[in-house]
Amino acid sequence: MKYIFGNWKENHTMNDVLSYIKEFKKQKLPLDVCYGLAVPYLYLQKMNQKLSKKCKIGVQNVSFSEKGEFTGEISAKMLTDFSCDFSLVGHSERRQKFKETNEEINKKIEMCFNNGIMPILCVGETKEEKEEGKTKKVLKTQLTKCLKDINLSKQFMVAYEPVWAIGTGLTPTPKEIEDNIAYIKKVLEENIKKVGVCVLYGGSVNPQNAKELLNGKSVDGALVGGASLNAKKFIDIGKNLANVRR
Repeated sequence: MKYIFGNWKENHTMNDVLSYIKEFKKQKLPLDVCYGLAVPYLYLQKMNQKLSKKCKIGVQNVSFSEKGEFTGEISAKMLTDFSCDFSLVGHSERRQKFKETNEEINKKIEMCFNNGIMPILCVGETKEEKEEGKTKKVLKTQLTKCLKDINLSKQFMVAYEPVWAIGTGLTPTPKEIEDNIAYIKKVLEENIKKVGVCVLYGGSVNPQNAKELLNGKSVDGALVGGASLNAKKFIDIGKNLANVRR
């Protein structure tokens, strides 16, 4: 099984959503691929009503608190009213533009677990950290701090998204992706005592490069940005992986 999850970010209007749903339903989905879409909160209910049988529907962020004086925030408990399957947590854009810390991300993951929402923890290094040879150090720090003191008996995923590859058209080599995801799984098993976690790769994935980038034996799928905004392109990524055998 491969997992292809999309992140719409701050894109689409309701008209776009309705067109997307129509196009998605027209496509024949491969049997050995699980799809998921992280959509803006406003479209969670509509997407669930129309696509929940074909695709997991989730959100791009969640509050670190259960309730309170946090204007503009959406809690995990609120999301349960709309059958939210998962939430991205710790995306690099949240870390950089909204100054989220590993400690806040840790609380968000716990909120997800407490409310039956699967978190997808995003980790990855910046260009400067890569050039300084700090990639593995950064990954280990993010993983251990974000998952510290949490009961990990429930399902979660990790997305390896090198910051320098998100939305830039730049990508690591397939070997770099495989090596870094294998390292993530090693840290999860040895330092966090958690085995069998699915780890996705994210960063400028599209239908043309998906088969090459995601063919590593440790790579369980992709977290897709721009290409997920088009239903056919998004589904084609999974189709192009359907015949990949490890």
